[in-house]
Amino acid sequence: MARYTGADCKLCRREKTKLFLKGKKCESAKCPIEIRPYPPGEHGRGRPKESEYQLQLREKQKTRRIYGILERQFRNYYEEANRKAGKTGENLLQILESRLDNVVYRGGFAESRDAARQQVRHGHVVVNGKKVDIPSYRVREHDIVEVREKSRNLLPYEVARATAGDKTVPAWLGVSSEAMRILVHQLPVRQQIDTLVQEQLIVELYSK
Repeated sequence: MARYTGADCKLCRREKTKLFLKGKKCESAKCPIEIRPYPPGEHGRGRPKESEYQLQLREKQKTRRIYGILERQFRNYYEEANRKAGKTGENLLQILESRLDNVVYRGGFAESRDAARQQVRHGHVVVNGKKVDIPSYRVREHDIVEVREKSRNLLPYEVARATAGDKTVPAWLGVSSEAMRILVHQLPVRQQIDTLVQEQLIVELYSK
């Protein structure tokens, strides 16, 4: 499985905003973007003139990095969203949000999407009673996502139960922290997705 293995904090600095890739570290004073709020590299402190293309590219890169997806898969998601009825940008965000690793993260069972992806890959998550170890698996309306019973006493899930309520759960999900269960009420609409991206810029970039 291809994945990014570099320094996550460099990605946040490159996009000049917190992407919340490192869980609690992103909310602490140790977050590198608090110390060095400029892009990494020799020319990071420069002030390049931002063209329309650069704004579109940066928005695409930011979205891709927030969800932890490489370019080819992200482009495939875009093409799928473009084929569906409705607004392409909103369709794209709905596809990204419906990934299993994102649902585990949104439900509060993992501190970051990277941690959620690892939980899924290691077989700790079941969907409708069946083990699913594919992070890109797409949940559907009324699916039930659970942590398997043998895994519920592991430290990450004990922490998740202890901190239940600290994180806002989106309205399209119903979470039972004690049972370690997530019910997918529906697939999210744009108003229910709080990811700070301008999806129209991505559509404009890929439409060229």
